[in-house]
Amino acid sequence: MHEDKKEELVKILMKEGITDKKVLNAFLKVDRHLFVPDIIKLHAYSNVALPIGHEQTISQPYTVAFMTQALELNGRNKILEIGTGSGFQAAILVQMGMKVFSIERQFEIHQKTQKLFDSLGIRAALIYGDGTLGWKEAAPYDRIIVTAGGPEVPKRLLKQLSVGGKMVIPVGNRVSQTMQIITKISEKEFSTKEVPNFKFVPLIGKEGWKSE
Repeated sequence: MHEDKKEELVKILMKEGITDKKVLNAFLKVDRHLFVPDIIKLHAYSNVALPIGHEQTISQPYTVAFMTQALELNGRNKILEIGTGSGFQAAILVQMGMKVFSIERQFEIHQKTQKLFDSLGIRAALIYGDGTLGWKEAAPYDRIIVTAGGPEVPKRLLKQLSVGGKMVIPVGNRVSQTMQIITKISEKEFSTKEVPNFKFVPLIGKEGWKSE
């Protein structure tokens, strides 16, 4: 039943411009319905963001696929994810063979996703904390993916990115953001590509938005 829905979703992603076969294959392998609340499982394979509680969402599949493709993953990259949320993005990355470290600021969501990962045998390092400060102890990272929209790029995250590494982060106001795809050329030099028209929940933290 779910396999047909996954295949339909992958066809939609391909039409939307997702070409990385490793990304598309991960979407065929990971069960998105396991990452959404029971009451909305019916919509798990629709190409839409869905609420997961605590004013958080599981991102639209296209957005997850776009950000994953933008990371240009190769080999077994070490990745820092800011905003664990439902865990679906991290699960996609783990399925692709990546070494994932992920931070969540909502304790209840962190606990719930940790239990889900344990039950599914998904191996990723999850911690509760302020994602805008990164995870210094495990740095540096080959890739950093930020799944919430901030007013600017947190400086500590840039420091924790390896030279030659990439960061994908939505930056803008609380309503809409531009996706910034940043490559770290040297410790002080970065190149940035921007793609407009994305919408994320706010990146709350010391180097993000203040909680209201």
